[in-house]
Amino acid sequence: MHNLVENLKENQAVMLETLKQIVEKESPTRDKELADELATYIAGLFEKLTSGEASIIQNEIFGNHVRGEFGDGEEQILLLAHYDTVWQKGDINEKIPFKIQGDIAYGPGVFDMKGGIVQGLYALQALKETNAPLNKKVVFLCTSDEELGSPSSQKLIEEEAKKSKYVLVLEPAISKQGALKTARKGVGIFKLNIKGRAAHAGVEPEKGISAILELSKQVTYLHELTDYSKGTTVNVGKITGGTTVNVIAAEAEADIDLRVKTKAEFDRIIPIIKNLKPSMAGVKVRVAGGINRPPFERTDQVISLFNMAKKVAQENLGFKLEEKETGGGSDGNFTAPFAPTLDGLGAVGDGAHALNEHIIISQMPKRSALLALMIKELAN
Repeated sequence: MHNLVENLKENQAVMLETLKQIVEKESPTRDKELADELATYIAGLFEKLTSGEASIIQNEIFGNHVRGEFGDGEEQILLLAHYDTVWQKGDINEKIPFKIQGDIAYGPGVFDMKGGIVQGLYALQALKETNAPLNKKVVFLCTSDEELGSPSSQKLIEEEAKKSKYVLVLEPAISKQGALKTARKGVGIFKLNIKGRAAHAGVEPEKGISAILELSKQVTYLHELTDYSKGTTVNVGKITGGTTVNVIAAEAEADIDLRVKTKAEFDRIIPIIKNLKPSMAGVKVRVAGGINRPPFERTDQVISLFNMAKKVAQENLGFKLEEKETGGGSDGNFTAPFAPTLDGLGAVGDGAHALNEHIIISQMPKRSALLALMIKELAN
C-alpha cells in the first residue's frame, strides 16, 4: 500500500498537467463536436495510463460515451464519471480560464467533474504500476450528458450497474470538507398545464376564467406538500401564462421539481401531483412528467462501503473521512437500485457551476490513493 500511495504523491504534477489538458478541452453537453473530441482524448488516455482497452460508444445527439476495461475477472467494479459540463464554448477564455493560485486550480468543470476523472485514471495507473493483485475487472464508464439528466446514457449506466458488484462514483466530494455522499434524493420533474377561458379584462371580465388565478392556487398547494421532516420538497421553479395585460389569461404553465429520500415517498406523493384537481369550474388541469432519478438510499451495503473507505483513509492516508446526504442527483441514483454505490470519490474543492469553481491540488493524490485502495480492497 505504501508504494501505491507514494506513486500517486510523486505523480501530483503530472496529474495537474493532465487536468489542465482536460479542462482546456471544453465539453459543453450540447456541443457534440467538442464533446466527441474530449471523449476520444479520454479513451486514449485510459489506454495509455492503464494498458487497458477503451471503446467509444457512439451517440447521435450528445457526445460519445467512453467505456474502458482494466484488469481481469468475471466480476466487475464500476467507476462512473461524466465529462460534460454546464459551461459553454469560449468560457475557458472569457469567463473562467484555467489557472493555478497556490494550492487551488480554477477552471470550467474542474470540480464537476474533470478532477474526478483525472483522479480515477491515475488511481488505475497506480494499481497497474504497483502490480496490485485484483480478481475483479474495473469498468470505467465516462458519459456525456449527465448535466441534462443523462437522457442518452441512463440505460447504459443501468446495464453496467446490473453487472457490477460495486459502483464508485467520481463526482466531487461535498465541498472543501471532502465528505463522501451516502445518499441522494430522488428527483421528479413535472409540467403543470392549466386552461381557462380568455375574455377582455375591461369589457367583459366576468366571461373569462383566469388560468393564472388557478395556477396561483395550485402553486400554493404544491408548495404546501413540502415536508422537511420527511426530506420531501416540492418547488415550482418556473411559471408562464397569459398573453397581454388586458386579457383574462386562457392558459398558464408551471415546471415542478420534486425531491424525496425514498421510493416509498415517491409512491405516496407522485399520485397527489399527477391528480391535481381544478379549484374553479370551467378550468382544465393537466400534469405530465414523472421520475427523473430514483432515490439513492443509505442502505446497510452503502454504509459498509463508506466504513471501508473511512478505515482506508484513516489507516493509510491519515485523514478522517465523513459522510453526508445531498438533495442533488447524480448518475449514482441510477446505479444505487442495482449495486452498492458510494458517491463523492472525486475532487475536493467548491464552486460547481459557478465562476469560482475550483479544486484543492494537494488533495488530488490523496483522493486518488483513497480510490485505488478502495478498488484494491473490493477486488479481493
